[in-house]
Amino acid sequence: MPFKEHIYSVLLVSASESLNSSLLALLPTKDYSPVDIVKSISLAQQKISERAYDLVIINTPLPDDFGRKFAIDVCSNKSTVVVILVKGDIYDETYSKVLEHGVLTLRKPTSAAAINLSLDWMRSIRERLRKLEKKTLSLEDKMAEIRIVNRAKWALIEACNMTEADAHRYIEKQAMDRCVTRREIAEGILQTYK
Repeated sequence: MPFKEHIYSVLLVSASESLNSSLLALLPTKDYSPVDIVKSISLAQQKISERAYDLVIINTPLPDDFGRKFAIDVCSNKSTVVVILVKGDIYDETYSKVLEHGVLTLRKPTSAAAINLSLDWMRSIRERLRKLEKKTLSLEDKMAEIRIVNRAKWALIEACNMTEADAHRYIEKQAMDRCVTRREIAEGILQTYK
């Protein structure tokens, strides 16, 4: 099955005009759009509250905050992939504090090759998170169906004096005979026996 190409939304949090220009050159619109640039953590927080981003790149330090807590918050609350760029002398300390939260760390100064490699890793991680999101939604749907079917079984048990096994068989047979889901049958039963 071929990989479906995605276009990744990017939030660049950086007060450095030169780095912003360099990064924009590495983010072609065919792969990355929109690319929003903000120059402070407070503006980044506002952007994150307005929309979800696939990738967040934080160039530390920023005028109003270093950026480490923001990076951790974004990683823990969303399926966004975050990389934080830090100076070499504080790389190890920063890395050890953000590692367990899933924040990627890149040492400054860096090169275009290192940034491109980081972007590849970020996209790969984002695709993995996308698959996990789909599985989670699928599991939530299945759990919701089980809850509705169980409520319908109890409605049949109370209203029709069926056993649980009989109620289960009834729902299964109705779903098969009508070529619909068990959920649809269960919802009909719940409507009938309100």
